[in-house]
Amino acid sequence: MFSGEQGTTLIEVMIASGLLVTLMAGLMAMAGIAISTTENQGHLAARTTEYAQDKMEQLLALQYSDNSSDTRVFPATNTGGTGLAVGGSSNVDSPTASYVDYLDVNGNLCGSTGAGCAAPTSTTPPAGWYYERVWKVVDVSPGACTASCLKQITVATATARGFGGSTRATSYLTVLKSSPF
Repeated sequence: MFSGEQGTTLIEVMIASGLLVTLMAGLMAMAGIAISTTENQGHLAARTTEYAQDKMEQLLALQYSDNSSDTRVFPATNTGGTGLAVGGSSNVDSPTASYVDYLDVNGNLCGSTGAGCAAPTSTTPPAGWYYERVWKVVDVSPGACTASCLKQITVATATARGFGGSTRATSYLTVLKSSPF
């Protein structure tokens, strides 16, 4: 046997393994952050935007002067709600009664057939909800509304909680609705 052709010692293998484990622990922490960010800012944020758009389309389908349709149910009923009456809140942490609804994890309206949650009572979230939608209607018409009337509608949608303990995903949409449309 030639000198210098000896194998690696157990100590060298232990040092190399220790370095590898230390590097992998750092990479795994970064992978966890990447997964959490992708879920919250990718998947959940896209879903909240989609559900905010659904609510906005439902509100925009109402007549400008509608102050009684209930859009908290689907299909909307002609009475029992606020329609496009001025009021509400765009703050998902403090919803206003009659200007909030809840969806289950699959996007089904709570209280509807197939939803995994019961119908809400006032602003108290029902058990099993995952998405919360709140909306606010503001009259932005200058002075007395005669020929050009405008209402600003803002819809905010948020998840019940963020993935991995991070901040919950929230989306906001704002549009103007004019009379007579």
